[in-house]
Amino acid sequence: MSKTVLDACVRDSLQSYFKDLAGEAPCNIYDMLIKAVEKPMLEVVMQHTEQNQSKAAECLGLNRNTLRKKLLEHQLI
Repeated sequence: MSKTVLDACVRDSLQSYFKDLAGEAPCNIYDMLIKAVEKPMLEVVMQHTEQNQSKAAECLGLNRNTLRKKLLEHQLI
């Protein structure tokens, strides 16, 4: 998937979200979006690296301790 396609998916999803609010005030959009994207991203990267946290951290551009913290937050370990 290209960056352009991913950008379009995010844009379309957010536009639908605002439309579905029907005038209600949005809140915590940043956290909502990060949580929606982060867990599946971590799942796929961990699967791709055969659960190797060092390789996964390198792929993600994170240090291993940060990755481990995120895996714990999402109950993936």
